[in-house]
Amino acid sequence: MSAISIENLSKSYPPSFPRLKKLFHLQAKPTIDALKNVSFEIADGEIFGLIGKNGAGKTTLTKIIATLVQPTSGQVSVKGVDSVEGEVKVRSLIGFATAEERSFYWRLSCEQNMLFFARLYGMTDKFARVRINGIFAELNLSDLAKRRFAELSTGNKQRLAVARALLPAPPVLLLDEPTRSLDPLAADQMRELILSLKGVSVLLTSHNLAEVEELCSRVAIISNGEIRAVGTPENLRRAHKQTQKVKIFLGDLQESDLLRLAADCLTDFSITNKNDFLILEFSREAKDESLGETIAHLTQNCAKILDVETERATLLDVLESYE
Repeated sequence: MSAISIENLSKSYPPSFPRLKKLFHLQAKPTIDALKNVSFEIADGEIFGLIGKNGAGKTTLTKIIATLVQPTSGQVSVKGVDSVEGEVKVRSLIGFATAEERSFYWRLSCEQNMLFFARLYGMTDKFARVRINGIFAELNLSDLAKRRFAELSTGNKQRLAVARALLPAPPVLLLDEPTRSLDPLAADQMRELILSLKGVSVLLTSHNLAEVEELCSRVAIISNGEIRAVGTPENLRRAHKQTQKVKIFLGDLQESDLLRLAADCLTDFSITNKNDFLILEFSREAKDESLGETIAHLTQNCAKILDVETERATLLDVLESYE
Protein backbone atom coordinates (compact mmCIF):
# COMPACT_ATOMS: atom_id res chain seq x y z
CA MET A 1 0.00 0.00 0.00
CA SER A 2 1.31 3.44 -0.92
CA ALA A 3 1.38 6.18 1.70
CA ILE A 4 -0.23 8.59 -0.78
CA SER A 5 -1.86 7.60 -4.06
CA ILE A 6 -3.07 10.24 -6.53
CA GLU A 7 -5.02 9.22 -9.63
CA ASN A 8 -6.16 11.55 -12.44
CA LEU A 9 -6.60 14.44 -10.03
CA SER A 10 -8.01 17.70 -11.42
CA LYS A 11 -9.11 20.93 -9.79
CA SER A 12 -10.89 23.75 -11.58
CA TYR A 13 -12.09 27.11 -10.28
CA PRO A 14 -15.07 28.35 -12.34
CA PRO A 15 -15.80 32.08 -12.57
CA SER A 16 -17.90 33.53 -9.76
CA PHE A 17 -21.51 34.65 -10.33
CA PRO A 18 -21.57 33.82 -14.08
CA ARG A 19 -25.34 34.35 -14.42
CA LEU A 20 -25.21 37.70 -12.63
CA LYS A 21 -22.38 38.87 -14.86
CA LYS A 22 -24.28 37.72 -17.92
CA LEU A 23 -27.34 39.63 -16.74
CA PHE A 24 -25.34 42.87 -16.50
CA HIS A 25 -23.42 42.11 -19.70
CA LEU A 26 -20.13 41.77 -17.85
CA GLN A 27 -17.39 39.60 -19.23
CA ALA A 28 -16.80 36.55 -17.03
CA LYS A 29 -13.27 35.36 -16.38
CA PRO A 30 -12.39 31.95 -17.83
CA THR A 31 -12.28 28.81 -15.68
CA ILE A 32 -8.92 28.32 -13.98
CA ASP A 33 -7.55 24.78 -14.18
CA ALA A 34 -5.23 24.59 -11.16
CA LEU A 35 -4.55 20.86 -11.59
CA LYS A 36 -4.92 18.66 -14.67
CA ASN A 37 -4.94 14.85 -14.47
CA VAL A 38 -2.24 14.60 -11.82
CA SER A 39 -1.12 11.05 -10.99
CA PHE A 40 1.73 9.70 -8.85
CA GLU A 41 2.35 7.66 -5.71
CA ILE A 42 4.48 8.15 -2.60
CA ALA A 43 5.82 5.01 -0.95
CA ASP A 44 5.83 4.29 2.76
CA GLY A 45 8.80 6.00 4.41
CA GLU A 46 9.70 7.98 1.27
CA ILE A 47 10.66 11.66 1.22
CA PHE A 48 9.10 12.91 -2.02
CA GLY A 49 9.76 16.35 -3.46
CA LEU A 50 7.35 18.54 -5.41
CA ILE A 51 8.89 21.46 -7.30
CA GLY A 52 7.60 24.10 -9.68
CA LYS A 53 7.37 27.84 -10.10
CA ASN A 54 4.85 29.99 -8.22
CA GLY A 55 1.31 29.25 -9.38
CA ALA A 56 2.22 25.82 -10.77
CA GLY A 57 -0.27 24.02 -8.49
CA LYS A 58 1.88 22.85 -5.57
CA THR A 59 -0.19 24.44 -2.81
CA THR A 60 -3.51 23.36 -4.34
CA LEU A 61 -2.31 19.77 -4.58
CA THR A 62 -1.05 19.79 -1.00
CA LYS A 63 -4.32 21.21 0.32
CA ILE A 64 -6.33 18.55 -1.53
CA ILE A 65 -4.24 15.81 0.07
CA ALA A 66 -4.79 17.48 3.46
CA THR A 67 -8.58 17.51 2.77
CA LEU A 68 -8.71 21.33 2.98
CA VAL A 69 -9.84 21.53 -0.66
CA GLN A 70 -11.94 18.99 -2.55
CA PRO A 71 -10.92 17.94 -6.08
CA THR A 72 -13.09 18.52 -9.12
CA SER A 73 -12.33 15.01 -10.34
CA GLY A 74 -9.94 12.17 -9.62
CA GLN A 75 -9.00 10.52 -6.37
CA VAL A 76 -6.52 10.91 -3.52
CA SER A 77 -6.02 8.19 -0.94
CA VAL A 78 -3.81 8.29 2.16
CA LYS A 79 -2.86 4.90 3.57
CA GLY A 80 -5.69 3.44 1.48
CA VAL A 81 -8.32 5.89 2.79
CA ASP A 82 -10.13 8.09 0.27
CA SER A 83 -9.60 11.79 1.06
CA VAL A 84 -13.24 12.70 0.29
CA GLU A 85 -15.20 9.75 1.68
CA GLY A 86 -12.89 9.31 4.68
CA GLU A 87 -11.70 12.85 5.26
CA VAL A 88 -11.88 12.60 9.05
CA LYS A 89 -9.70 9.49 9.06
CA VAL A 90 -7.26 11.05 6.57
CA ARG A 91 -6.81 14.11 8.80
CA SER A 92 -5.79 11.82 11.65
CA LEU A 93 -3.07 10.33 9.44
CA ILE A 94 -1.54 13.61 8.28
CA GLY A 95 0.62 16.32 9.79
CA PHE A 96 0.50 19.52 7.73
CA ALA A 97 2.84 22.51 8.04
CA THR A 98 2.24 25.40 5.66
CA ALA A 99 4.65 28.16 4.70
CA GLU A 100 2.23 30.85 5.89
CA GLU A 101 0.65 29.58 9.08
CA ARG A 102 -2.29 31.62 10.40
CA SER A 103 -4.14 29.28 12.74
CA PHE A 104 -2.09 29.77 15.92
CA TYR A 105 -3.45 31.93 18.73
CA TRP A 106 -1.25 35.02 18.85
CA ARG A 107 -1.85 35.87 22.53
CA LEU A 108 -0.99 32.37 23.76
CA SER A 109 2.54 31.16 24.35
CA CYS A 110 4.13 28.51 22.15
CA GLU A 111 3.56 25.88 24.84
CA GLN A 112 -0.08 26.92 25.35
CA ASN A 113 -0.72 26.75 21.63
CA MET A 114 0.73 23.27 21.44
CA LEU A 115 -1.29 22.11 24.47
CA PHE A 116 -4.46 23.43 22.86
CA PHE A 117 -3.86 21.43 19.70
CA ALA A 118 -2.78 18.38 21.71
CA ARG A 119 -6.18 18.39 23.42
CA LEU A 120 -7.86 18.50 20.01
CA TYR A 121 -5.85 15.38 19.16
CA GLY A 122 -7.23 13.74 22.32
CA MET A 123 -3.97 13.72 24.29
CA THR A 124 -3.88 14.00 28.06
CA ASP A 125 -2.03 17.04 29.41
CA LYS A 126 0.63 14.84 31.04
CA PHE A 127 1.42 12.95 27.84
CA ALA A 128 1.17 16.12 25.75
CA ARG A 129 3.72 17.98 27.88
CA VAL A 130 6.23 15.17 27.52
CA ARG A 131 5.65 15.04 23.76
CA ILE A 132 5.85 18.84 23.38
CA ASN A 133 9.07 19.08 25.40
CA GLY A 134 10.65 16.42 23.21
CA ILE A 135 9.66 18.15 19.97
CA PHE A 136 10.76 21.56 21.26
CA ALA A 137 14.16 20.07 22.13
CA GLU A 138 14.54 18.63 18.63
CA LEU A 139 13.66 21.95 17.01
CA ASN A 140 15.56 24.17 19.49
CA LEU A 141 12.33 25.81 20.63
CA SER A 142 12.67 25.08 24.36
CA ASP A 143 13.84 28.62 25.18
CA LEU A 144 10.79 30.03 23.38
CA ALA A 145 8.18 27.81 25.06
CA LYS A 146 6.84 30.60 27.31
CA ARG A 147 7.00 33.33 24.68
CA ARG A 148 3.79 34.53 23.04
CA PHE A 149 3.32 33.47 19.44
CA ALA A 150 2.93 37.11 18.36
CA GLU A 151 6.47 37.83 19.59
CA LEU A 152 8.13 35.13 17.49
CA SER A 153 10.20 35.83 14.41
CA THR A 154 8.95 34.52 11.06
CA GLY A 155 11.45 31.68 11.17
CA ASN A 156 10.42 30.58 14.66
CA LYS A 157 6.76 30.67 13.66
CA GLN A 158 7.67 28.33 10.82
CA ARG A 159 9.46 25.98 13.22
CA LEU A 160 6.45 25.97 15.53
CA ALA A 161 4.22 25.03 12.57
CA VAL A 162 6.45 22.04 11.90
CA ALA A 163 6.41 21.18 15.61
CA ARG A 164 2.61 21.10 15.57
CA ALA A 165 2.62 18.89 12.47
CA LEU A 166 4.85 16.43 14.35
CA LEU A 167 2.77 16.56 17.54
CA PRO A 168 0.46 13.55 16.91
CA ALA A 169 3.33 11.52 15.39
CA PRO A 170 1.48 11.09 12.06
CA PRO A 171 2.62 8.50 9.49
CA VAL A 172 2.37 11.11 6.70
CA LEU A 173 3.79 14.64 6.72
CA LEU A 174 3.01 17.44 4.26
CA LEU A 175 5.72 20.08 4.57
CA ASP A 176 5.29 23.26 2.54
CA GLU A 177 8.69 25.01 2.41
CA PRO A 178 9.71 23.92 5.94
CA THR A 179 13.01 25.85 5.91
CA ARG A 180 11.57 29.08 4.56
CA SER A 181 12.75 32.11 6.60
CA LEU A 182 15.08 29.96 8.73
CA ASP A 183 18.69 30.96 9.31
CA PRO A 184 21.32 28.57 7.86
CA LEU A 185 21.91 26.69 11.13
CA ALA A 186 18.19 26.27 11.84
CA ALA A 187 17.58 25.16 8.24
CA ASP A 188 20.31 22.53 8.54
CA GLN A 189 18.81 21.25 11.80
CA MET A 190 15.39 21.06 10.12
CA ARG A 191 16.81 18.99 7.27
CA GLU A 192 18.49 16.65 9.74
CA LEU A 193 15.20 16.25 11.59
CA ILE A 194 13.33 15.40 8.38
CA LEU A 195 15.95 12.80 7.45
CA SER A 196 15.69 11.27 10.93
CA LEU A 197 11.93 10.56 10.65
CA LYS A 198 12.08 6.81 10.22
CA GLY A 199 9.00 5.22 8.68
CA VAL A 200 7.30 8.57 8.05
CA SER A 201 6.26 9.46 4.49
CA VAL A 202 6.97 13.09 3.60
CA LEU A 203 5.69 15.25 0.76
CA LEU A 204 8.05 18.21 0.61
CA THR A 205 7.48 21.33 -1.47
CA SER A 206 10.33 23.79 -1.71
CA HIS A 207 11.94 26.43 -3.90
CA ASN A 208 15.33 25.42 -2.47
CA LEU A 209 16.36 22.92 -5.15
CA ALA A 210 19.63 22.00 -3.44
CA GLU A 211 17.59 21.08 -0.37
CA VAL A 212 15.24 18.95 -2.47
CA GLU A 213 18.20 17.07 -3.96
CA GLU A 214 19.63 16.47 -0.50
CA LEU A 215 16.43 15.21 1.11
CA CYS A 216 14.27 13.59 -1.56
CA SER A 217 14.60 10.12 -3.06
CA ARG A 218 12.21 11.12 -5.87
CA VAL A 219 10.96 14.41 -7.25
CA ALA A 220 7.92 15.46 -9.28
CA ILE A 221 8.03 18.54 -11.49
CA ILE A 222 4.71 20.36 -11.80
CA SER A 223 4.07 23.06 -14.39
CA ASN A 224 0.75 24.74 -15.20
CA GLY A 225 -1.11 22.19 -13.08
CA GLU A 226 0.41 19.15 -14.81
CA ILE A 227 3.02 16.67 -13.62
CA ARG A 228 5.70 16.87 -16.27
CA ALA A 229 8.24 14.39 -14.88
CA VAL A 230 8.79 12.09 -11.90
CA GLY A 231 12.07 10.44 -10.97
CA THR A 232 15.18 10.54 -8.84
CA PRO A 233 17.09 13.83 -8.99
CA GLU A 234 19.97 12.05 -10.72
CA ASN A 235 17.77 10.49 -13.41
CA LEU A 236 15.98 13.78 -14.05
CA ARG A 237 19.30 15.54 -14.52
CA ARG A 238 20.58 12.86 -16.87
CA ALA A 239 17.43 12.90 -18.97
CA HIS A 240 17.30 16.65 -19.54
CA LYS A 241 20.88 17.92 -19.52
CA GLN A 242 22.25 17.48 -23.05
CA THR A 243 25.66 19.13 -22.74
CA GLN A 244 28.31 19.27 -20.07
CA LYS A 245 31.10 21.79 -19.54
CA VAL A 246 34.54 20.35 -18.78
CA LYS A 247 37.65 21.97 -17.31
CA ILE A 248 41.01 20.15 -17.31
CA PHE A 249 43.75 21.74 -15.20
CA LEU A 250 47.31 21.00 -16.40
CA GLY A 251 50.78 21.80 -15.11
CA ASP A 252 54.34 21.70 -16.52
CA LEU A 253 53.11 22.28 -20.07
CA GLN A 254 53.54 25.05 -22.59
CA GLU A 255 50.43 26.71 -23.97
CA SER A 256 51.54 26.01 -27.54
CA ASP A 257 51.98 22.32 -26.77
CA LEU A 258 48.51 22.11 -25.16
CA LEU A 259 47.02 23.88 -28.17
CA ARG A 260 48.51 21.25 -30.48
CA LEU A 261 47.42 18.30 -28.29
CA ALA A 262 43.88 19.60 -27.77
CA ALA A 263 43.43 20.16 -31.51
CA ASP A 264 44.09 16.44 -32.08
CA CYS A 265 40.94 15.55 -30.09
CA LEU A 266 38.66 18.58 -30.01
CA THR A 267 37.23 20.99 -32.55
CA ASP A 268 35.90 23.66 -30.15
CA PHE A 269 37.86 24.50 -27.00
CA SER A 270 39.59 27.32 -25.15
CA ILE A 271 42.81 27.56 -23.15
CA THR A 272 43.38 29.88 -20.19
CA ASN A 273 46.91 30.56 -18.94
CA LYS A 274 47.08 31.03 -15.15
CA ASN A 275 50.92 31.21 -15.05
CA ASP A 276 51.25 28.24 -12.66
CA PHE A 277 48.90 26.07 -14.69
CA LEU A 278 46.75 25.93 -17.82
CA ILE A 279 43.00 25.34 -18.08
CA LEU A 280 41.55 23.50 -21.05
CA GLU A 281 37.79 24.11 -21.40
CA PHE A 282 35.32 22.48 -23.78
CA SER A 283 31.73 21.25 -23.96
CA ARG A 284 30.64 17.72 -24.70
CA GLU A 285 27.51 15.71 -25.11
CA ALA A 286 26.59 14.02 -21.86
CA LYS A 287 27.30 10.49 -23.13
CA ASP A 288 30.06 10.99 -25.70
CA GLU A 289 33.67 9.80 -25.32
CA SER A 290 35.46 13.12 -25.83
CA LEU A 291 36.46 13.52 -22.18
CA GLY A 292 38.02 10.08 -21.88
CA GLU A 293 39.74 10.37 -25.26
CA THR A 294 41.15 13.82 -24.43
CA ILE A 295 42.49 12.72 -21.03
CA ALA A 296 44.05 9.59 -22.58
CA HIS A 297 45.72 11.62 -25.37
CA LEU A 298 47.10 14.18 -22.92
CA THR A 299 48.43 11.48 -20.61
CA GLN A 300 50.08 9.57 -23.46
CA ASN A 301 51.93 12.76 -24.38
CA CYS A 302 53.23 13.23 -20.83
CA ALA A 303 50.89 16.11 -19.90
CA LYS A 304 50.53 16.52 -16.13
CA ILE A 305 46.81 16.61 -15.28
CA LEU A 306 46.21 18.40 -11.97
CA ASP A 307 42.42 18.24 -11.82
CA VAL A 308 39.28 17.69 -13.87
CA GLU A 309 36.00 19.52 -13.26
CA THR A 310 32.71 18.76 -14.94
CA GLU A 311 29.63 20.93 -14.65
CA ARG A 312 26.98 19.06 -12.68
CA ALA A 313 23.49 19.57 -14.00
CA THR A 314 21.02 20.80 -11.38
CA LEU A 315 17.30 20.49 -10.84
CA LEU A 316 17.08 24.13 -11.91
CA ASP A 317 18.21 23.07 -15.40
CA VAL A 318 15.51 20.41 -15.44
CA LEU A 319 12.84 22.77 -14.10
CA GLU A 320 13.67 25.41 -16.70
CA SER A 321 13.33 22.87 -19.51
CA TYR A 322 9.64 22.41 -18.63
CA GLU A 323 8.74 26.11 -18.45
